[in-house]
Amino acid sequence: MPIEIERKFLVANDGWRAAAHKVVPMAQGYLNDLAMVDGGAMNTSVRVRIEGEEARLNIKSRELGASRQEFDYPIPVADARALLALSVGGLVDKRRHYVEFEGHLWEVDEFLGDNAGLVVAEIELSSVDETFAKPGWLGPEATHAQRYYNLALASRPYSQWSDDEREALDLIQGR
Repeated sequence: MPIEIERKFLVANDGWRAAAHKVVPMAQGYLNDLAMVDGGAMNTSVRVRIEGEEARLNIKSRELGASRQEFDYPIPVADARALLALSVGGLVDKRRHYVEFEGHLWEVDEFLGDNAGLVVAEIELSSVDETFAKPGWLGPEATHAQRYYNLALASRPYSQWSDDEREALDLIQGR
């Protein structure tokens, strides 16, 4: 069974930009009922994503934390476009920047549209207790904060966050 081990962090500053070696535009949507996100009754997320010239169907177990089951399948882009039209909640548009740092690949997501202004970095690991170097542009860990997950951003985007929620992030990101 495929397991994804991923940690998520807020980004403190733009220091990562100079090291980014690849940028891929992404649009994604969810096919299951997002109204169940906050209620906790949903066990999985079913996501459709177009990333550059490719598309994928992804199913993840819905668990907070660094480890969860993940099933990921390539699909035709035309099918992905049709499925995105069926998605519930909003689409999550972002640019993913790939940044190498001390032997690990960081994915820095710069959100657009309703989530513009939010920047989050993720690192995939081979084990939950794997050690890794943290770059100077990294802010606090958000692995256990549901509101930073893409599924949550589709149902309640950054543009709908309260002033207090936005202010806390602005302080972290030096705005």
